[in-house]
Amino acid sequence: MSAFPQLRQTVIDATDVRRTAEFYRELLGLQYRPGDEPRADEDQADWLVLRHPDGSGALAFQQVDRLDQTTWPDPDVPMQLHLDCTVPDLAELRRQRARAEALGASLLMDQSVDAEEPLFVMADPEGHPFCLFVAP
Repeated sequence: MSAFPQLRQTVIDATDVRRTAEFYRELLGLQYRPGDEPRADEDQADWLVLRHPDGSGALAFQQVDRLDQTTWPDPDVPMQLHLDCTVPDLAELRRQRARAEALGASLLMDQSVDAEEPLFVMADPEGHPFCLFVAP
């Protein structure tokens, strides 16, 4: 028995749960929890879970009616939470930015020329920010 709670997954609000789950499934190479895979007869899912290939928890997505997109870096609507995703080098950073954009992401900030920590701040299709950066 652990003396601490175990983090199971991070939950992301979305107005289109399937679209957002598909974005992160493709971007991060995750898999649906059994039973959460897309179905032809599905109207709209309101809760989906993605797992790592080893079955451990990763991300979950819950349906919301309205989602105010962050105005970051303007503080009117703060970021509140974002995912950090690392890559080994600058070439991979550029490749993953292109992949993310092909999946529906948009660029919020380009700091890829930063000598200490090159990074892109991106937004997923729902507007949630996430970072792609070269791990030190």
